[in-house]
Amino acid sequence: MSQHSGVPDLPVGVVPSRVRSFVRRGRFSDLTRSRLEQLAPGRALPAGPFEPRTVFERDAPLVLEIGCGHGAAALAYAEEHPDHDLVAMDVHTPGLARMLAEAADRGLPNLRIEIGDAVVFLEARVAPATFDAVHLFFPDPWRKQKHTKRRFVSPANLDLLAEVLRPGGHVLVATDQDFYARHVLEQVGAHPRFEAHDSARPSWRPTVGFEAKGRAAGRTITELRLDLTS
Repeated sequence: MSQHSGVPDLPVGVVPSRVRSFVRRGRFSDLTRSRLEQLAPGRALPAGPFEPRTVFERDAPLVLEIGCGHGAAALAYAEEHPDHDLVAMDVHTPGLARMLAEAADRGLPNLRIEIGDAVVFLEARVAPATFDAVHLFFPDPWRKQKHTKRRFVSPANLDLLAEVLRPGGHVLVATDQDFYARHVLEQVGAHPRFEAHDSARPSWRPTVGFEAKGRAAGRTITELRLDLTS
């Protein structure tokens, strides 16, 4: 089935010829399938243009988390900000299925999911000035020099984020890789519509996953806020 029918078999909508900033991981288990069958129909974005008011049945500040993994940050944000709405997306279907189960347990009405490539979603289905903020927590850093072009923060993607953010919007970036933090600062420094600033660690974000591993390994966590200036 397609990703918009509520029970996706695999992430779809990815343009094969485009350089991707991700790789697909995770086994599509019986538990994952069961969670999707039961919970995705009420949480997955419908096909076609994304219309926030139709999806959430209200007008509220709107956040997109790209690469949400198992959803710890997304769940915490939705719980801490009941007056905001959040779309969490990833290509990792088992992680999203796990997040769906947790969202149901916590009773979070302000959280929705999208399975697939964020660039395709933003280019094809999101209108200009839709989101108040975008969260990019611990993206794949693509360490090797030959893979630099695969990093999500790039001139083309910054152009796209500037298009879908509302005036005064921002992007929060967190990474435990110093070279990736430098990469982000270099890319943003050359972009005409964003300014990068050091940011405090969000108090609502759990210290789990890549952040916990980075801290355990003695790495510094860099928190950046990319403010849309024009």
